[in-house]
Amino acid sequence: METRELICINCPMGCNLTVTIENGQAVSVTGNTCPRGAKYGISEVTRPVRMVTSIVPVQDGVIPMVSCKTATPVDKNKMFDVIEALEDVVAIAPVHIGDVLLENAADSGVNVIATKEVRHR
Repeated sequence: METRELICINCPMGCNLTVTIENGQAVSVTGNTCPRGAKYGISEVTRPVRMVTSIVPVQDGVIPMVSCKTATPVDKNKMFDVIEALEDVVAIAPVHIGDVLLENAADSGVNVIATKEVRHR
């Protein structure tokens, strides 16, 4: 049996979690003050995921860049692949919050979406 000590990042509480792992599976989580902490602890030791945020250039926009993020968290091992895939993306104004800027980023199964409105010049 193995244990991993984590700090939950789901809310500002920052609970100190202890996750017990047996045969590659999380069997218990302690230290959490809410169910989200337990879910996070299990996810972090079995399949860690992260949101990826970035910016991409905007063609013909009133501002030159638009902020974006993955629509859902991606596998932690795919983060840099997603960022690299964004290097070739150029949004075309107008851009609306929620517009898909990149489908299936780096074969992650996750879209990258705009998080800001950008009007056309």
